[in-house]
Amino acid sequence: MTRIAVIGGTGYAGSNIVTEAVNRGHTVVSVARRVADDRVPGATYIEGSLVDVPSLVAELEGVDVVVVAVAARGAMLGQVRPNVAELLVELPRDVRVGVVGGAGGSLVAPGGGRVIDQPSFTEEYKPEALEAIGMLEDLESGTGGRDWFYIHPAGGFGAWAPGERTGTYRDGGDVIVTDADGESFISGADFAVAVVDEIESPKHSRERFSVGY
Repeated sequence: MTRIAVIGGTGYAGSNIVTEAVNRGHTVVSVARRVADDRVPGATYIEGSLVDVPSLVAELEGVDVVVVAVAARGAMLGQVRPNVAELLVELPRDVRVGVVGGAGGSLVAPGGGRVIDQPSFTEEYKPEALEAIGMLEDLESGTGGRDWFYIHPAGGFGAWAPGERTGTYRDGGDVIVTDADGESFISGADFAVAVVDEIESPKHSRERFSVGY
């Protein structure tokens, strides 16, 4: 089984990824600034932060895949992108890196504009979305041969609408996934299914993809 570290493993996306990966039999390390009281049985929990990359890298020795699931909001706004860039330099080259982005960087249609550039995109979410887009740009500009993937959730993705695990999702490539009514949603559990599927059976080597129903 794969040895997976999830940075931000106690947050909404991260905790769902930890749960899914443990349930599939992987060796999972959840990394967060504070160890959660509510832990997933079978996962290892350690304290660590993106703001101290050298110490973090030392704690991640021996992992195969690192998933960054830290949102660039609050105190972390402006800090996630540069520290992920440093992490990409400091990790061993054979470690695959996955980055959880946002819906804002996905396209509205093939060859079309970005979700963030639409008039309907909420202004207060733009700083977080732009930092997530910046991380994608850094990955696309080159990571010294490292393998990576970047995943856009659906627009309606978050703790406010957790949903259920169905085990299904649609892969939209670089286009946001919407249903027949134009709605964009995915549960936390099914988002995690998509992440762990990509780890187990890579289909997006050095590229991004979006998921939803």
